[in-house]
Amino acid sequence: MTSEKSAQDMTLKSWLALFILAFSTFTIVITELAPVGLLTSIAEGLSVSESAIGMTVSLYAWVGALSALFASVFLGNVAKKRLLLTLTVVLLMSNVLAATVSTYTVLFAARVLGALAHGAFWAMIGATAVAIVPTRYIGTATSIVFGGVSAASVFSVPVSNYIGIHFGWRQAFWLMAALSVVAFFGITVLVPRITSKSAIGLEALKSVLKSSTLWKIYSATLLAVTAHFAAFTYIGPWLQTQHFLTTSIIPVVLFFYGIAGLAGNFLTAIVIDKYLKVTVSVSVLLISTVLVFLGLSGASLSATVIFAAMVIWGVAVSGIFVGFQTWVLRMADHKTFPASSVYVSFFNIAIGIGASAGAWMVSAFPVQRLYIVAGVAIGLSVLLVASIPTCMGAARTISEKFYESN
Repeated sequence: MTSEKSAQDMTLKSWLALFILAFSTFTIVITELAPVGLLTSIAEGLSVSESAIGMTVSLYAWVGALSALFASVFLGNVAKKRLLLTLTVVLLMSNVLAATVSTYTVLFAARVLGALAHGAFWAMIGATAVAIVPTRYIGTATSIVFGGVSAASVFSVPVSNYIGIHFGWRQAFWLMAALSVVAFFGITVLVPRITSKSAIGLEALKSVLKSSTLWKIYSATLLAVTAHFAAFTYIGPWLQTQHFLTTSIIPVVLFFYGIAGLAGNFLTAIVIDKYLKVTVSVSVLLISTVLVFLGLSGASLSATVIFAAMVIWGVAVSGIFVGFQTWVLRMADHKTFPASSVYVSFFNIAIGIGASAGAWMVSAFPVQRLYIVAGVAIGLSVLLVASIPTCMGAARTISEKFYESN
């Protein structure tokens, strides 16, 4: 396979590489979120409070944000495949350590170790996907790779909760360690060597931060993702306000939301390369409409309407997550690594801000008020989206500059 050919055609190995990268994102995100389903089990096992275990989840997001920026400055000259493998080993070590801890302090350290790998891995994975596909497939590649995020969001909490209840919380971490091993060997066999010419270091990071176009994308991401997570973090309390929705049905509603997210990834992959701005704009407006509707509708919605709203929300959120990531990769030119790192940092910061803002609003106002505010806020991000160019002129055939097959 020549570099010229790889820049023009998608091969079977390219597709397989994307799917193992998707499996890898599934592994890192399930490692991040699984403890949510294990809070009670771990707390009882280590004789600490559930809030203390919850802190290890929040810390993961913040450390991941810093790790992404650190990686773009200091690790950009490391070969992408070698770095992915190294980070996978670090993730493996984190999960093994978490599975064998006897004190909260060691668990805390294990989570910090995993978060360091998480941020750097997420920042690297987007640039890696871009490097192994032709430019016209960037959106498709991003949809596939970050489909692992949607899958992890669906399965991490219920699966970890089931394992924790029936087999013990340590076995959940052993499972994540096993997934890390599979990811390691998959990357070894399927992901090609990539010669990165992406700009690196502080100067490259400063250059990215001087880009008005990228700042518009980052700002839109911060606003939209913050609003989304402020609302989604408290989807449980909102569902519990509905008179026609029994408690036993709530997990089913959330499962449908997750499945809709997976379907949204598939639909986004089909249209995003040709209709990037339209995809993101429609997704933003759909979520805005759903959230405002849910906030204004009181507590008497039928189960059918609630299920429909959750499906629309789940499908649309993929257009936001994948869309903004694709946009960054398109516009970054030869600075894909630092540009993606900053995006990952903004995304993780948005998760933290959204959860905190949601907590404040729910403590001061009815949860319906939160949904109205979040819906309006995410709707306002469409104004930023409208001002972002989609021209590919600046983003030349990135794969031609980065790719070198085995």
